[in-house]
Amino acid sequence: MSDSNASRSDLPIERGFPIEQVNDLADREGRAKLHYRPLTTMHKWWARRLGSVFRTISLYSLVSDPDRVSVRDPNMEDHDLTEFDEASESADTADIKEMIEGVDLANPDAMWDLYSKDVRVEDADVLDPFMGGGTSLLEAIRFDADVTGVDLNPVAWFITKKELEAHSVDPDALRGAFENVEDAVAEELQSQYETACPNDESHVADVVYAFWVRELDCTSCGETVPLFKDYRVAKERYGNGDRYHVYCPDCGNIFLTDDYQTETICPDCSNEYVPENGPVSRGGNYGCPSCGLKYPIVDAIADGQSYAESLYALEYYCTECEDEGKDRPAYKGYKQANEEDIERYERAADSWGSEDAFADYAPQGDIPEGAITTSSSVSGNDVFRHGYESWQDMFNDRQLYCLSTLLRVIDEEVDDQTIKEYLLLAFSDSLMFQNNFATYNINATKIKGIFRKNSFMPTVEYVENNVWGTKAGLGTFSNTWAKIVDAVEFAQSPTERYIENGDTEETAPFEKPVGGEYTIHQGDLHDVDLESEYDAIITDPPYYDNVVYSEVSDFFYVWQRLLLGDEYEGFSPETTPREESIVANPTEGKDSDSFESELRSAFSRMREVLSDDGVLVFTYRHGDEDTWGALLESLCDEGFDVTATYPISANLSEFVVGDELNFSVVVVARPATERDPISWSSLRRRAHRAASETREKLQAGQTLSEGDISIVEMGRCFREYSNHHGKVHRGGTVMSATEIVSEIYDIISGNVTPDEIYLDLLEMDEPTLDDVTRFCRGTDIDPDDLRRRALFVTDGGFELTDWRAEERIEYLRGRSTEELTPLEGVQLLRYRDAQDVKPPDEQRDLDVTSEMIDVANELATLTGDEGYEALF
Repeated sequence: MSDSNASRSDLPIERGFPIEQVNDLADREGRAKLHYRPLTTMHKWWARRLGSVFRTISLYSLVSDPDRVSVRDPNMEDHDLTEFDEASESADTADIKEMIEGVDLANPDAMWDLYSKDVRVEDADVLDPFMGGGTSLLEAIRFDADVTGVDLNPVAWFITKKELEAHSVDPDALRGAFENVEDAVAEELQSQYETACPNDESHVADVVYAFWVRELDCTSCGETVPLFKDYRVAKERYGNGDRYHVYCPDCGNIFLTDDYQTETICPDCSNEYVPENGPVSRGGNYGCPSCGLKYPIVDAIADGQSYAESLYALEYYCTECEDEGKDRPAYKGYKQANEEDIERYERAADSWGSEDAFADYAPQGDIPEGAITTSSSVSGNDVFRHGYESWQDMFNDRQLYCLSTLLRVIDEEVDDQTIKEYLLLAFSDSLMFQNNFATYNINATKIKGIFRKNSFMPTVEYVENNVWGTKAGLGTFSNTWAKIVDAVEFAQSPTERYIENGDTEETAPFEKPVGGEYTIHQGDLHDVDLESEYDAIITDPPYYDNVVYSEVSDFFYVWQRLLLGDEYEGFSPETTPREESIVANPTEGKDSDSFESELRSAFSRMREVLSDDGVLVFTYRHGDEDTWGALLESLCDEGFDVTATYPISANLSEFVVGDELNFSVVVVARPATERDPISWSSLRRRAHRAASETREKLQAGQTLSEGDISIVEMGRCFREYSNHHGKVHRGGTVMSATEIVSEIYDIISGNVTPDEIYLDLLEMDEPTLDDVTRFCRGTDIDPDDLRRRALFVTDGGFELTDWRAEERIEYLRGRSTEELTPLEGVQLLRYRDAQDVKPPDEQRDLDVTSEMIDVANELATLTGDEGYEALF
């Protein structure tokens, strides 16, 4: 620990954070990521934090010295600023200084005007040791910081590499390469997804999606059972919003019905049935329509059966009908899959099975057993019980034929490795929607990819996407490629979106691209070479078992390595690293304790490479007392003081599985200062006072929920504790961080005592009745309760009482010894000692407790009355 730390100044992010503004902007970004942060949508990465959150973190962490900051307004012709509203030759350092110094809890948005400006900071070095999809690096580098990223996972490394390279890539070269691939393979791939137009047999329509259902034979009667949960295909989109397209299980007809939940008659075969009632019920059982047997699907697989599959419906798009001016329901709709459609699929399947050339362009390995591929405490989705054994089992044969054909052409037609990797990135990202785990959102009428949750979820119905793509549909190679081009163009001319008068606005392009000096490492944080003094570490560390990154990323990795295995060492192994991953993974024998130990070790490494006046800022999922206790103890043990916490509530669906209510927290920590011993009684009062002052300032400057306020209060209490970590004593023992957090939770929830409020007031130079009211606010204590206890009097002006006050002694004498609080017991003993009064024989004397001893010591310190120390 450096002695110089004691004199360092607070950073803006320690003094305040624009919670309202960030959450509002982040909420909008979460609904339109393609428009706000095209770079971060180039490829899937899990639990990716929003760019607006990390931009704000970077702004409030890096912009602290006005002499190192320059500001340009992209909306001004010459881009320079003075007072942020007039064009001038240079930015006004005094104005920037005023903004920086103005940040506090009551005025957190003092710097917010800089959010939409092109802000650059001289000589800033930023590290992200868990870079994942690279969001933190992309935001920090926009402030002209030199950035370094580390991630054990090669998929994360590859994604971030392409994001950071994007500013230097020629968009025309990208388009030219795509056109070469298109000329070589698009027609062949598109021909695999054609069907006769149901409105005009002379027209050939494009297949947008093909609908598949799996089948099993009844174990009792042998009847083939299509495993439909219900017979809905899609909700009608055009003028019949309350109607549904449904499938007839007797003749296969697709037709519209007014109510799928009641008896419906097929117009083709007159079959009467309720479309809501399919053979598959909740719990994974199927019911045989012939003999009535109900049987678990996974048990049928375990008995030796394998799924058969049936193509039963198509969503089509007929460009010829569109060109003829027909209505949208005519040229885009749903139809029954006929024999010709099935034969087209079988021809593609035969091609896949007959040509060995495809083998080099499809993954060959088996799916490893893991926490999310088998039933575990992390996931109950066991893919092996559904018959999945190899990676190829996750795709049907037409998908394998088309995907391997496309990947081979990308490899053979593109010579430039950098450009080839962008085509590979588009190919890889489209895989989310090109597999037999993809499903159809019936009400939204669109495909849902494999990673609807952070796991693999086998399904008995799936939708097959058009691999190359057509004018409609999501997740195809062609429209995924369009995302890549948009991202590259954004990297070279980035803009920023912000909110003004409730509306979202977009700036003109910044002069500075999303690029600069960067280094990214694929490997273990402890093993890679890092600089010795980073100014800031900004990151999003893993969280227990929330995402098992190694296992979900294997889905992309096994395809990516086919083109990258000879280029990069990290893509040589069969799968991504698992054993070294910091995650609670029962398959690797790693539980919560293992995770906490490994994260602690990572904090130790971070402290080694962070400068003494640097800052660590990271986002973390809000947890319970034990979780925060473990985190606080790890940080403090490894040389950090926690100085602030702020809630971030936007985009929860990215991180939370199921219905659990949760949110993210921005945690701010600095290298530790010298720590002094303190009693819990004293620290509790300081924490209570810090929480009260925090609440008062927040309510003066922001409109926050009680939950949001409590998170900021927690950070201020953590700050008080960090100064004394490992040296907080109560009753002769040192308290652990987990014990402290539990007590802090009580303080924040208002569980304080009149004793503690009295001691808070006693520590003030000139307390007033307003201070009494202020300290009671947010607690269960009413100021009149303190008056009733004679802890203060107001006759002749406000005054705190002590053991000498007649009103206080009268109150204490009226209470039994069992009722006395520690403060009351000490004051009564002090009075007796001064008066040399012994209690009557019939009155039992006080039992001295450790809490009373602590309070006596506090009173001696606060009042200078040595008589308190002599009591014990």
